[in-house]
Amino acid sequence: MKIVADDKIPFLKGALEPHAEVVYIPGRQINSELLKDSDALLIRTRTKCTKNLLEGTSVRFIGTATIGFDHIDTHYCSKNKINWTNAPGCNSSSVQQYIATALLKISAEYSFNLRDKTLGIIGVGNVGSKVEKFARTIGMNVLLNDPPRARLEGKTNFHSLNTVLSESDIVTVHVPLNVVGEDYTYHLFNDERFKKIRKGAWFFNSSRGEVTDTPALKKVLFSGKLSGAVIDVWENEPDIDLELLQQAFIGTPHIAGYSTDGKANGTAMVVNSLSRFFNLSSENWYPKNIPLPASPYISIDCEGKSNEGIIREAVNHTYNIDEDTERFRHSPPDFEKLRGDYPLRREFNSYLVDLKEGTEKVRQMLETIGFKIKDSPKGAKTPRH
Repeated sequence: MKIVADDKIPFLKGALEPHAEVVYIPGRQINSELLKDSDALLIRTRTKCTKNLLEGTSVRFIGTATIGFDHIDTHYCSKNKINWTNAPGCNSSSVQQYIATALLKISAEYSFNLRDKTLGIIGVGNVGSKVEKFARTIGMNVLLNDPPRARLEGKTNFHSLNTVLSESDIVTVHVPLNVVGEDYTYHLFNDERFKKIRKGAWFFNSSRGEVTDTPALKKVLFSGKLSGAVIDVWENEPDIDLELLQQAFIGTPHIAGYSTDGKANGTAMVVNSLSRFFNLSSENWYPKNIPLPASPYISIDCEGKSNEGIIREAVNHTYNIDEDTERFRHSPPDFEKLRGDYPLRREFNSYLVDLKEGTEKVRQMLETIGFKIKDSPKGAKTPRH
């Protein structure tokens, strides 16, 4: 069999060669001529799987190593008996890490405690649920908006979008891109929605760029109504709005979910789905030898530090969000290169934290977030009441 694969899907090379001829090519260069005699296609978001690409080809399976699948014409695939799969939740802990880092950065730079703030989470699926877990662990008040979940589970734990916007100090968006239907999200955040947002609030978007109307966001930032924005996703990627990049407090090139762990998870999910579909023997495959972080051991002297300060120190050890922003601002045209050459970033569970003079409470908080904690020495402090 023949498989065409995006050459930037990490850890893929060698996984399927025992079973197939695998042709690796940049995602934007994949074309219908190449797919004429191909059985399967493995992609990322940069390959648009539409009728124009797929018609007249022999493709029977499409796997995208991403949580989103708005780049796949699922109606066409269904109509033409092309099986497709995505990788839901593969990078949810990576986005949690990104949002946690951003929250801890703004609270440090603007001298407030996160536990005194309300976080509004728009979209509470795999990613939003992880963000909720971090926020509740650190003591934030949390308001949730997720219409599909509210219909299924009842409205008890959810709020209207207008309520979340008017009552939240920080709004973070984790929705799929839906251009039609009851739960459409295209330009969900437009002039009218930004009128409802609380004055002085922060706006985070790490979902899809098209969820936000760029001119509307620029206008509300310029007016001073928002304290600031954290933007990882942009309309018209990679040709982004440079004014918005300059206005953003944090601006990154669609890399919130780009931890090495998230990439490995996404690749494994599509390889295993393909293996099941074609009855191959590599159904339980997972990448071997994922590189360790440069400094997997974190030692923190907790004396005189708040729990939030201790958590900030641990989180910042795992990821420097400023470096991503600086690289992007220095060279916005390198959007795709910055993504393709993204450096190693491991998630919280790759790190062991050694707390000196730490309370049981902060140990539990770090463990809940995902860190491994070195065993307490005898006589470790008990929680303060």
